[in-house]
Amino acid sequence: MNYLAFDLGASSGKIVRARFDGNQLRLETVSRFENHQIRQEDGLYWDFPAIQSNMLSGIAKAAKSGPIDSFGIDTFCNDFSFIDASGKIMAPIHSYRDERTLRTAARSNRIMPPRKLYELTGNQRAPFNTLMQLAAMRIENKAAVLDEAAHFLFLPDLLAYGLTGEILTERTVSSVSQMYSFETKDWIDEILNAFRIPRALFGKLTDPGTISGRLSGRMSAELGAHPFDFVSVCEHDTASAFLASAGTADSLILSSGTWSVAGCENEKPIITDFGFENNIANEGSIKGCHRILKNVMGSWLLQELIADYRNDGVTYGYEDLTRAARQAKPEQWSIDVDDPIFFLPGDIRKKIRTQCLVRHDAAPETLGEFARVIEEGLALKYRMALEQLEELTGRHFAAISVIGGGTKDSLLCQLTANICGRPVLAGHAEATSLGNILVQMLAHGEIKNITEGRELIAGSFPIKTYDPK
Repeated sequence: MNYLAFDLGASSGKIVRARFDGNQLRLETVSRFENHQIRQEDGLYWDFPAIQSNMLSGIAKAAKSGPIDSFGIDTFCNDFSFIDASGKIMAPIHSYRDERTLRTAARSNRIMPPRKLYELTGNQRAPFNTLMQLAAMRIENKAAVLDEAAHFLFLPDLLAYGLTGEILTERTVSSVSQMYSFETKDWIDEILNAFRIPRALFGKLTDPGTISGRLSGRMSAELGAHPFDFVSVCEHDTASAFLASAGTADSLILSSGTWSVAGCENEKPIITDFGFENNIANEGSIKGCHRILKNVMGSWLLQELIADYRNDGVTYGYEDLTRAARQAKPEQWSIDVDDPIFFLPGDIRKKIRTQCLVRHDAAPETLGEFARVIEEGLALKYRMALEQLEELTGRHFAAISVIGGGTKDSLLCQLTANICGRPVLAGHAEATSLGNILVQMLAHGEIKNITEGRELIAGSFPIKTYDPK
């Protein structure tokens, strides 16, 4: 069969085609585009029309070069919009980095204390959570759309709705919203009522691996594509990425991209005081599996460094940063990459210098020094995450399976091995698309389970090992 995956990240999106010949899986990137937040007077937004247009043009391009049997969408989580009774989108999509949740955090916490929310959901405390965004709308008296809308849709579900006309809510992207119960597998009325969020807004919850629609006749004509199945995959991109892990059962999985997410799979959630105090998240996966995670800021900091220099008229790429970081003296300074000052965009060099001056009475000056302190800071945070997850789960992780775009950063992979004292197994950079495709294959019966899918990936794509030094 011929599978197509749309993978949208905070900095880019892509359409990837996969072909399975019965023995090996082959990937082809059909199209790729940049994605970024747009600053408006009243906050940060995503350019949804551009995202949707790029997705549709990618499908049309893929259709010209061969048949499409199945399609799945994954994106970053937590962001959303609303549609009215006629199906019209009612509001632009705020970025999860919008400042509104920081402005309203104290008042949100008074509505329901963070510990209570953690006990009910197991989700991490974070300003970007869907609940915090909805709460900010109420608190700042911008919630008319909440009361007038017919349906609430997460970003991937909104994109799927445009293709199929089906109004569905996929379970993994719902599981990180801070409104979902792993115990009842449903929305939590106590939370919705406390924050005055109408339950009627939410559509039917759909499990990943469900063939949940077909390309509509109208879209088929518009795209020049024969109707194909739409599969609800793990629409939360990290959930998809974890499925394509190259490691063994005793490996820590590290999804390395704009966000870095370190974690492991477990049969059930683990919701404890230790988990709350260390902000360890419980998130959904395919049926019968659960993910326990620690978020780290990720390559967002490197993206911001590139943007900061671009504002000065100097253009660098990731390779330039890595090359310069290798030449910089190691371990001169340390930063906390998860400091809230790094959450919002802008002035990354100034922020790093401020933190280093407080800690060390000295600060980076050159490109290599800035890049080096970021990469060392990330690796140090990965070790902290590893140790906390080992304590919470009672497990020992013998290796670290790195997946996603960070696999291309050989310096960060080696620093991670060195600082964590564990071998790093660097898998495929397109792990998220691969996980998306595995769930489509599962839905169509071409693999029996994800274990078989991971074996297929291991036999189709090389893994690079970085031993600790």
